[in-house]
Amino acid sequence: MRSDDRGLLNDDAVDRAALIVISQLPQLGPRRGAALLATGRPSDVLARLAAGQCSAQVDERLVELWSPVARAADLPGALDLCRRHGVGVSSEGDADWPERLIDDPEPPFVLFHRGRLDALDAPTVAIVGTRRCSQYGRDVAYELGHTLADAGVTVVSGLALGIDAAAHAGTIAVEGGVPVGVVASGHDHVYPPANRGLWAACGERGLLVSELPPGARPSRWGFPARNRIVAGLADVVVVVESREKGGSMYTVEEALRRDRPVLAVPGPIRSAASAGTNRLLADGAEPLCSADDVLLALGLHRATAPTKAVVPDLDAAEQTVLTAIGWTGCGFEELVQRATLPLATVALALERLVAHGLVSRVGGTIERHPAGRSA
Repeated sequence: MRSDDRGLLNDDAVDRAALIVISQLPQLGPRRGAALLATGRPSDVLARLAAGQCSAQVDERLVELWSPVARAADLPGALDLCRRHGVGVSSEGDADWPERLIDDPEPPFVLFHRGRLDALDAPTVAIVGTRRCSQYGRDVAYELGHTLADAGVTVVSGLALGIDAAAHAGTIAVEGGVPVGVVASGHDHVYPPANRGLWAACGERGLLVSELPPGARPSRWGFPARNRIVAGLADVVVVVESREKGGSMYTVEEALRRDRPVLAVPGPIRSAASAGTNRLLADGAEPLCSADDVLLALGLHRATAPTKAVVPDLDAAEQTVLTAIGWTGCGFEELVQRATLPLATVALALERLVAHGLVSRVGGTIERHPAGRSA
């Protein structure tokens, strides 16, 4: 830590900047970070490290690794980097520290946040699932995000592709909808890049939070670490679609570790995207058949009746083709076999179903989705 830094900053700013630098120490992690902060003020911890000393019970090799970082620390520069990105810094004991994380079994020792921390004052639901979701899963996630946001619930996700993105797209489609995104990199490294708009929406309308400082790039270890915070910030966790292994299942484990209710959306037994959710149901998770099930788990009731979808009148061929598609999706050749209608009849009916917004084509797969919403 440079000797002239303290003269440029007041005591609170010095501690805030030291906290940012500590978060950048290599091989740190939440437990070691908490152990360091338990020994004193962040500025004092950093000063001891700069001198090659440490009051926490950590390996001497780590102290040797951290000391050069602490000596080279630019405290004003660390604060300026956060300010330039509109990022605030909090640690446990601060007035704005999320209440849900106070007794968490593995809390972050620092949070970098942009937006409204009071977004977490409302009931919260984490909606999670696979990145490689079906159109069915994408639509269910969108509708859950939309309906829950309309009921005043804050929707939390890890801002991944697929289910996470669909849930937050539904959330921000509601005027006043509040999205909370927990990410696995610094605020200046958007990942995945396709979700840049959702990142911005979380920071502007809700909350975008990370335990990593600006400048930190996404890494493999960061995603399961992110998922534990998703579970920690949620009152209820909803799994829309998930394979039997993956990040969603890790979020479920973390939710159960924290005694959070877990609801799972049933899916087709032939769909790999629903293998994990169906297994959760078999193991005793609560089934989710509508957003009302989530509201019930939260102890809430919907204030207004749901809007009924407008279902167009279908002729006999269209209804046959729609039934043949089912909820598992299929290719065109398989659809012709299922429908047992002439190829030209199936093709024409399929085009009309797409126009009605009941069916979409995803690559070479034809997928059905809920009535009344186009793809």
